[in-house]
Order: sequence, then C-alpha cells, then structure tokens
Amino acid sequence: MDEIPPKANSPSASYNIMKEVMTYRKISAHEHVGISKWIPIEEQIDIADRLGIEKQVISFPIVTGSGKMGTPEEFRDCNNVVLKAMKQNPDRYLGSCFVNPVYGKESLEEIKRCMDQGMIGLKVYNQVKLNDPLFYPIIEKFIDLNMIILMHAVCGIGFGGHRTKYGNRQPEASIPEDFVDAAKRYPEAMFQYAHTGGGGDWEYACKAIQDFPNIYVDTSGSNNCGNMIDYALKYLGEERLFFGTDGSYYQGVGTILASNLNEAQKKKIFFENFNNILRKAGNHVN
Repeated sequence: MDEIPPKANSPSASYNIMKEVMTYRKISAHEHVGISKWIPIEEQIDIADRLGIEKQVISFPIVTGSGKMGTPEEFRDCNNVVLKAMKQNPDRYLGSCFVNPVYGKESLEEIKRCMDQGMIGLKVYNQVKLNDPLFYPIIEKFIDLNMIILMHAVCGIGFGGHRTKYGNRQPEASIPEDFVDAAKRYPEAMFQYAHTGGGGDWEYACKAIQDFPNIYVDTSGSNNCGNMIDYALKYLGEERLFFGTDGSYYQGVGTILASNLNEAQKKKIFFENFNNILRKAGNHVN
C-alpha cells in the first residue's frame, strides 16, 4: 500500500526532524571506543556529525560478566586506546580514565597519568562496588580534582529493585543503594549513574536516588521507554540529567526529542548540564 502523505495544513507536513535535531548543541556524556561491538571511530564521528554531537566522553573499560578482570597492565592498555583517540581527534573526544580499585596504588598512579594527559573524569565498571572502602581513596581524589565519576549501573534490576538472573552474574556491579551510600559518605563528590536506558528498573533507580543531588543520571542505552525522560525529570529535576549514547545514538537523541521537555530543558540535558560539570575543573566546552 502506498504511504498516505500528510495533509498540507497538518503539523507533520512542515515538521523537519533533522532541523530539530541540529537545533541543539550536544555532549554525549557516556560513550566508548575500542570495544569490538562498538562502531569504528570514523563511523562514530560520522554519526555524531549527522546528529550534531560536538563532543563524546569516551572510555575503554574491561567488560566481563564477572567484572573480575582489570589488572594494572590491562587498565593502562585500555586508557592508552582512549588517549590515542583523544590525540587523533582532539576536537571530538573527551576521555574518561578506567581503573580497578582493587589495585589502589596503581589506580591512583594511573589516574594522575591520565589527568596529566587531559582526561576529564573516571569510568569504572564492575570490579568493585561504588560504596566499597577500596573506592574511598579514588573518590577522595576526584573530589580534589572537581571531576565526576561515571559508574556502570547494573542492568539486571527487576521491578522494585529485585536482582534478576542477569544481575546476579555481576555480583560487584553497583545498584542504586550503593550510589546512595557513596553519596551520603561523600556529599561533595559527583557521581554519574549510567544508562537509565540500559535496561532494568529505571523507575526504581530514579526514586532511590532522588534525594541525593550529587548523583546525576545519563540517559544512554537502547531500552528507551516512552516516558523515561519525563519520569526522570519528575524525580531528579532538569539539572541532574545528561544526554548520553553508549552506542545507541539515534535512540539517545530521539528519546529526548520525543519527551515533553521545553526548549530550555532540552538545551540543559543535551549540553549545558554536563558542560557545567566540566566547568568545575576548567574543562568546559566553549
């Protein structure tokens, strides 16, 4: 059947989605390079160009179901991949350092090495929970640096926060209560709860962290429910949400455009909120 064109006087007849996409400056606060399931750098930048994404915050974490990998040699190699991408594309990438807090001394040394070469934050995975005492020296370091810590949040949280079978394969992955515990201990620290669109009970997560203003949320992921952005806005407010992609570029942009946000709120989430975080350490985008 032939597609029926919109009526000439209907709103859809004059609506240009790409014009709206390109209206907003964008920083993706959650992205990766170097991982086989992610697209090559050249294609990644091409997609970003098509969607008006000026900067991408990238990391290269060791990704395993158990979360037990990540020796000093391995996390240095991971960070070298990010540093190379930053050097080759200085106008497009902002780097996040990856470490394993199990190796405390080596992690602090690697953080210094990465920050000295221009990285702007930390990305940690499932090696240690965010509220584990092994993390305390690292959190304290990032308080001194005025930089944010992006923690992978477990995708396998079922309704009401109950752990699912998938989540149980990642016993050291952080859940919302772990973020809350760390935020209480370190109210001056800045934590980024990863990918509300990454599966799991994002409604539960928003409710659990709502009273802790130093926990921010990125909207990345491929599981983007229709009301996710509006729901997060209701519980967290417009200044605690960051636009992110995590490999899902079109969903990441589309879920924000499809929300009920006003123009000022879209500008904040797409660009201004994360840029204000960068501003604290003098790394903001002009």
